[in-house]
Amino acid sequence: MWSSSTTGVERESKESKMGVKTMQDLKDIANKLRINSIKATNASNSGHPTSCCSMAEIMSVLFFNTMKLKISDPRDPSSDRFILSKGHAAPILYAAWAEAGLFPESDLLKLRKIDCDLEGHPTPRLNFVDVATGSLGQGLSCSAGIAYTGKYLENASYRVYCLIGDGESAEGSIWEALSFAGHYKLDNLVAIFDINRLGQSEPTMFQHHMDVYENRLKAFGFNTLVIDGHDVEQIVKALENAANFKGKPTAIIAKTFKGKGLAGIEDEENWHGKPLGAKADNAIKELLAVIANNCPPPQATNPPPNDVPPVDNSPICLSEPPTYTLGDMVATRLAYGSALLKLGTNSKRIVALDADTKNSTFSDKFRKAFPDRFIECFIAEQNLIGVAVGCSTRGRKIPFTSTFATFYTRAFDQLRMAAISQANIKCCGSHCGVSIGEDGPSQMGLEDIAMFRTLPGSTVFYPSDAVSAERACELAANTQGICFIRTSRPNTPVIYSNDEPFAIGKAKVVKKSANDVAVVISAGVTLFEALKAADLLAQQGVNIRVIDLFTVKPLDVATIQSNAKECGGRIITVEDHYNEGGIGEAVAGAVSCCRNTILTRLAVSGVPRSGPPAVLLDMFGISANHIVKAVLEIKDL
Repeated sequence: MWSSSTTGVERESKESKMGVKTMQDLKDIANKLRINSIKATNASNSGHPTSCCSMAEIMSVLFFNTMKLKISDPRDPSSDRFILSKGHAAPILYAAWAEAGLFPESDLLKLRKIDCDLEGHPTPRLNFVDVATGSLGQGLSCSAGIAYTGKYLENASYRVYCLIGDGESAEGSIWEALSFAGHYKLDNLVAIFDINRLGQSEPTMFQHHMDVYENRLKAFGFNTLVIDGHDVEQIVKALENAANFKGKPTAIIAKTFKGKGLAGIEDEENWHGKPLGAKADNAIKELLAVIANNCPPPQATNPPPNDVPPVDNSPICLSEPPTYTLGDMVATRLAYGSALLKLGTNSKRIVALDADTKNSTFSDKFRKAFPDRFIECFIAEQNLIGVAVGCSTRGRKIPFTSTFATFYTRAFDQLRMAAISQANIKCCGSHCGVSIGEDGPSQMGLEDIAMFRTLPGSTVFYPSDAVSAERACELAANTQGICFIRTSRPNTPVIYSNDEPFAIGKAKVVKKSANDVAVVISAGVTLFEALKAADLLAQQGVNIRVIDLFTVKPLDVATIQSNAKECGGRIITVEDHYNEGGIGEAVAGAVSCCRNTILTRLAVSGVPRSGPPAVLLDMFGISANHIVKAVLEIKDL
């Protein structure tokens, strides 16, 4: 991060380049941004210069007239936020920060090089990027989360500007975000649509039919302004209108041209994602010819107000320990709601979000106690995750999202991008597996463990009882990155004392003898099937060891390997999840280097159906009876 090494004098000089006065200055800077975008993409022999050129005037006005920024500290919490949803136009974002003085213009020529953080699409490796973009259609949800946080959670004056391409506006996630922003009257949010008419392979759906965009955005509750996106005066006035308009978010619908200012390329097809190559020198020469003053005089900075409350980053604990009685029948989803309430009582950084399932996930407990920190996202799971990512930026809040485990699959791309964004979000998925019963397969989370395990840096909790569920939430609140807490619908017995210690990556051996013939590894509802199987086998004089994983990622490899060795290398995994990517595959990886090891994996095979939970567990091969059968088959091998 370039700014971290600047001296006080250097910071002062960098601040002085912000806040130019004249319209000609803004036009000149727009063309300088075009030139630097062309140079950078030519140097890397890849990138999207024409997509940059369509938004040059918008970037010039935003960065050098409108936004309040602290160049010496790009993540200053009081500064305005800019999210480039059309992430392929990253070169012009980098050019704007270079022009502002954050780093030398010469660094732009390192674009897309392996030893440079100026990547093909923006990521938070850069200290001026809050969220990663590039998978199109996601920037507005993140922006809405930032705007909601500023308006309702922090009562701060910073504003949020999101620049959206017209091609990506076909994504449903854009319209989920528009609906959310309109509903919550996020008047500190400005969505700027760069309507340059051309997509990647052909013209966009609505091309330059500006009335279509205007009518749709009005219907979503936006203050809408249609402008010439290359007229700096119109852009300045539109942004001033947005700043003064109360009660609605603003959408600026800018008519632009892809490749603006490039003769023979402007508004022509088949230039998407292509550097100018041999045409670059002539294009730069023509752009230089229209710049009136290549070195605008230094102007006063436009500093942000210091009106964001301080953040307490101390560890977060449950406000009181679990208070259960051994043997109590309590669903882990209910314990999640109790833990969320306790965490919220202890820390104002905790924020809860739900997708209209709060009375099933029990996040409603938090809502009733802290309605000002609860965000109802309705049935729009992609936006749910995007809002949470935005809410988590700059370390201000720790968002806990909740919905049925299976519905997170709808937002997998958002979760994937959240990992690239280094987002600190917590996801609770309830109603997992066939054990939910009669609701049937559409409601059964059977691929969620696999999905969350694939996310880099993620932590996957699978608590089996109420005590471990509360402790999982507490650990998640203090663990950086994406955490998934898998909770179950059925009531399960409390098997841990209230003071039982839990740690990430540490399993629990819940049943053990000196002559166990196999170790059964599980979590959640099937842990109790394993314990039932142990009792049934004991009646036949056969003993097994039972391990409760607690976290599926990271896995307690040492405990698994040592216990498997003590049980003759015989392992059985059982899970209320599909075979692919679940507990069985995780354990298989853990023992793949161990000699003389036999692994039997019990998991749900095929698409389930409606029925009583106990019947479904047996029908799909993960009940106590099937575990008994598997043990008897493996014990003599």
